[in-house]
Amino acid sequence: MVNDQHNLSSEISSKVERLTRLYAFSDLTKTSLLAESENKVYLVEDENRIKNYVVRVNSGRLKYHTTEQVKSEMMWLRALHKDTDINVPEVLPARDGSWVQDIFVSGLDKPFHAVVYSFLDGHEPSEDDLIAGFERLGEISAQMHSFSKEWRPPKDFQRPSWTADAIFNDDLNWGRWQNGVDVDGMVLALVSETEEVVRRRLGEFPTGVEHYGLIHADLRLANLLVDEESTAIIDFDDCGFGWFLFDLATALSFLEEREDVQDLIKSWLVGYRKVAQIPAGSDLIIPTLIMLRRIQLIGWLGYQQKHLEFARQIGHKFTSDSLKLAKNYLNRFG
Repeated sequence: MVNDQHNLSSEISSKVERLTRLYAFSDLTKTSLLAESENKVYLVEDENRIKNYVVRVNSGRLKYHTTEQVKSEMMWLRALHKDTDINVPEVLPARDGSWVQDIFVSGLDKPFHAVVYSFLDGHEPSEDDLIAGFERLGEISAQMHSFSKEWRPPKDFQRPSWTADAIFNDDLNWGRWQNGVDVDGMVLALVSETEEVVRRRLGEFPTGVEHYGLIHADLRLANLLVDEESTAIIDFDDCGFGWFLFDLATALSFLEEREDVQDLIKSWLVGYRKVAQIPAGSDLIIPTLIMLRRIQLIGWLGYQQKHLEFARQIGHKFTSDSLKLAKNYLNRFG
């Protein structure tokens, strides 16, 4: 299995290097693996260009890793870059104008999908000082949501929906939470009860245009780049339709058990309200959206046990911490 993964990675790296020839890069271009989580990201350095770029290769494991869905992601990313002041990557088309390239590898019938966009400077925010950063993130989220309400997607636009049903039924192949690390016995019973309450409460929450629309859906720290006073948003791989406040829940991914989590929420809301209104009373659903996201991540970490060392390192503790959060949630809303 290890050799198979190594051979697959080597073949993808070779294909990425050749793929850059489809773009207006020179013969002095080099590619190198930059990061790997759900997808592989390669740095593209061309001595004849001032900017660096990245190639992102989708894992192909998620249901929305299709040519049409990835192309739609690029549509929204291009619109955000062109029509807003939000700092997001600039999509680079190939010489023929296409945005999505197929990468075929040995032994697999389904291709991987690759896109190219600009590399942005910055670093992941430090967990030691997040309050001010969350206020800025709230502002950016409000700008993005305001644009989402105004933007009219093309007729062929296709992106997933992040409803409770889609997440709990694992419609998008993120992994069933029931298959998470150490999910059995008391954990299984408690999270099942929590799921019922989350479904009920979200079933009563509006899905009109003021509450629900096109969102980033994965604003965790790893997808933020801070460079002095600027914050850039990257990795729109999960963008889709959901409650706008779900973006706050995703920003709190892996942070939910912090003692200052309420301060982070307040800071985000302060920043958001500088730009846009939050419908009266809608902030009452925030704890439920946070729990929805937390249960989603239990499933994600479970299915990533085969793929990511990060998931193997934190899986056991994440489940035990989730148990405490679920008990607190049920005490409030169960």
